[in-house]
Amino acid sequence: MMKTKFKQKQTIKSLFAILLFFVSFIGQAQLKGGHILGAMGLQSGTQTPANTLSVYIPGYFYTASSLRDPNGDKSPIEPDFTMTITGAGISWVSDFKILGANYGATALLAFAANTIQGNSADVNNSLALTDSYIQPIQLGWHNKRADFVVSYQMYLPTGKFTAGASDNSGLGMFMNEFSAGTTLFFNDKKTFHFSALASYEINGKKKDTDIKTGDILSVEGGLGKTFYMMNTEKTAPTGILNAGLIYYLQYKVTADKIPVPVIGIVEGDKDSVGAIGAEINYFHIGCKTSAGFRWLAEVDAINRFQGNTFFLTLAHVFSLKKE
Repeated sequence: MMKTKFKQKQTIKSLFAILLFFVSFIGQAQLKGGHILGAMGLQSGTQTPANTLSVYIPGYFYTASSLRDPNGDKSPIEPDFTMTITGAGISWVSDFKILGANYGATALLAFAANTIQGNSADVNNSLALTDSYIQPIQLGWHNKRADFVVSYQMYLPTGKFTAGASDNSGLGMFMNEFSAGTTLFFNDKKTFHFSALASYEINGKKKDTDIKTGDILSVEGGLGKTFYMMNTEKTAPTGILNAGLIYYLQYKVTADKIPVPVIGIVEGDKDSVGAIGAEINYFHIGCKTSAGFRWLAEVDAINRFQGNTFFLTLAHVFSLKKE
């Protein structure tokens, strides 16, 4: 009897939490996907060299300055929080060929604070394990004046998620994503380049609910210049510097699905955002270590937060070539 009452109480609490989640999104229905904007920039359509293993630490910071309505105007809500993501990742590119392309794979174990679930400014979680990123397939082609890359990646719901909670560290859903991009080179030395990488994200239902985030299209890239830093004798390069302008665009392609008891399905206007900024990164050839920084200011946001994105990356590259 006691066990039955306990189960009933737990069921009522779960239903109440889900109902609160429904109500919080009525009229806006804008949910966030797993794709992290700003993770790609200059030469986004280029795969790293073959026979290398890279270990990297990312640092992502997103500061929301306003919430934009369906007309792009500021809403009365004034957000005051910064979403943070960090972790440890590994990326491998082999000399194994598929259709003439080098095969590669990537994995990232990440931790997040103040995880943004949608348009609600009520986010408050300390740094905790978030959803994991795995890219089991990446193919890269290198030509004289253009590089090409295609990949499949997935986001695993390893972060904490409870419908209606403000302290979720994950999004509570499995996400599939397909990407394709290119880097175009405007000179024979490949020092002047433009890139674009398009990613299409397909989302599953959120844990223990019928809520489903719409499909999301993201485009990232940049226009940049590569500089070779020479030794004092001017006989060999000691480092490679990449700098330029970068951008990203994101569009909700299909509407979110949020079933609401009695009322039916509430679908808000699809959100979108654009951003422009700058990137600089440096690779030290002797140490085989790189450091990069990206900053992007969002413009023309519709039905979502608008703010600034900062992305830091530290990486060490191990050569797998046989001596």
